[in-house]
Amino acid sequence: MGAYWIAHVEVSDPDEYKKYATIASEAIAAHGGRFLARGGRYRQMEGRDRPRNVVAYFPSFEDAVACYESARYQEALSHARNASERDLVIVEASED
Repeated sequence: MGAYWIAHVEVSDPDEYKKYATIASEAIAAHGGRFLARGGRYRQMEGRDRPRNVVAYFPSFEDAVACYESARYQEALSHARNASERDLVIVEASED
């Protein structure tokens, strides 16, 4: 069963965040992930508004977690930590 990364992001340092995005994209692809939504048009219906929203699909929950815990993604996060405020959740896809 697949899984999704769902991230809501507010970027404070675009140059540093771009470094994160480049490395993170490589890490996600290396774990079989692909982007379904990435910073496109949105409408906040509930909760906290963050202007960048990203959804990535992975072949399995384990692949999604392994990507997040990988050395390459952790390297990417070193650029995001001081350049953004983020929420990220991994959600297993339903069978329906």
